[in-house]
Amino acid sequence: MSLPLRLTLRFALNIALVWALVAFVPQAFVMDGGFPASIIIGALLTLMNLVVRPLLDVVTLPLKLVATLLAFILVNGLFVWLTVWAAQRLDPSLVSLQIDGGLPGWLSVILVFGIGNWLMKMLLR
Repeated sequence: MSLPLRLTLRFALNIALVWALVAFVPQAFVMDGGFPASIIIGALLTLMNLVVRPLLDVVTLPLKLVATLLAFILVNGLFVWLTVWAAQRLDPSLVSLQIDGGLPGWLSVILVFGIGNWLMKMLLR
């Protein structure tokens, strides 16, 4: 599969993942802006997957060797936190994103993001 096709598919799947979080975890994943906001967050996730995730994977390599589950939660938690942080710097009339529900809300979003990204990685191989 060519790189442009993989990026386009990844972008579409990230939009679907954002939609799933809004639909199935609305008490924790709060986003305003409708479909345009989903596209913006999907693009942001795709960009973050290209740039930030490889760096986070390298930084957390020792943790992955010792505790794979802990590293999975930490990497995806940091990834989600950075995505929320970046989204909050965008124009609030276009998109707003926050994680509600305290620690349980964060953990549910982190696990859904992590499992969703893992599934996408497996599908795109």
